[in-house]
Amino acid sequence: MEKASSNLSPLAEESSENEQQRIPKAQDDDSAKPPPPVSAFDSVPDRPASQSSLHKFSPIDGKEFFDREEDIHIPDSDDVFHVYMAGSEGPVVFCLHGGGYSGLSFALSAAQIKEKARVVAMDMRGHGKTFTENELDLSIETMCNDVIAVLTAMYGSSPPAIILVGHSMGGSVAVHVAAKKAIPSLAGLVVVDVVEGTAMASLMHMQKILSSRIQHFQSIEKAIEWSVKGGSLRNIDSARVSVPTTLKYDDARKCYVYRARLEETEQYWRGWYEGLSEKFLSSPVPKLLLLAGTDRLDRALTIGQMQGKFQMVVVRHTGHAIQEDVPDEFSTLIGNFISRNRIGPNGVEIPVLRRPSTQSQK
Repeated sequence: MEKASSNLSPLAEESSENEQQRIPKAQDDDSAKPPPPVSAFDSVPDRPASQSSLHKFSPIDGKEFFDREEDIHIPDSDDVFHVYMAGSEGPVVFCLHGGGYSGLSFALSAAQIKEKARVVAMDMRGHGKTFTENELDLSIETMCNDVIAVLTAMYGSSPPAIILVGHSMGGSVAVHVAAKKAIPSLAGLVVVDVVEGTAMASLMHMQKILSSRIQHFQSIEKAIEWSVKGGSLRNIDSARVSVPTTLKYDDARKCYVYRARLEETEQYWRGWYEGLSEKFLSSPVPKLLLLAGTDRLDRALTIGQMQGKFQMVVVRHTGHAIQEDVPDEFSTLIGNFISRNRIGPNGVEIPVLRRPSTQSQK
């Protein structure tokens, strides 16, 4: 059995890689500049990828897995959140990605979940194709308000049944949104590979992990290749879909760099995870915790799990990004969670008991 890597933290998307390339920084220019492209596809590099990696690590369009995508404009602000959608019936599985990822992290899973439910995966603030006034405000309060604002903009005051699914940082946001009780139709909560104890213990190492990553890539293909060979993702097909939107092209440096500036958001990290276990356990909706290893379970969750307060599944042979590494198993687990808790488009569906007929009583 492959041991789940305990060194993968809630920010395992910022996987460590000792080899780091150095390039001269472009000279600062205080003059007004247009906003940089928020997607790798907004610019094309001067240097093409090598032929050897061109096919194996070539990008795959997310449209193959989602039915459509939209920009959600938030009233009274300039914030625009990008969402990917799939499916037309059933409850809404609302997916929140981890730090450094994007909504396309759920692409391969969405293609299967949509057979039983609707799927919405949003690009969080400072990530993917979302564009906000303050890209670096990744405080838990702001990100929770973002999710609530997007849900309100999409569904108004009468949303369908919502199942919040969050991976890593997104799992923390999902738990905090649930704790706010701001979504009256919330019907389920799924947290993917993040627990308070492990997350808090790993915070002291995060800056080192972030700084040790390769910081720039000459092509999208090289970034996809590094994400797989470096161990942050184990599914090549998923990496080919999700990695491109985690990058942006730097015209000054003539290379690809990370879209999310996570190293500049350290002041918010503790707030993501502090008190997370108690908030998760106190949520009154059905709960599912998916883990890549039992070593991630802290004391509060161990006790809660023994008391039957939530369902827990340890997913074997996967890394931190369970939804990407094993999308078939992940989508099956989500589908089973929906069926087990009888979550329909309008909430929990209680079977109607038929009264015995008058004749049968005689």
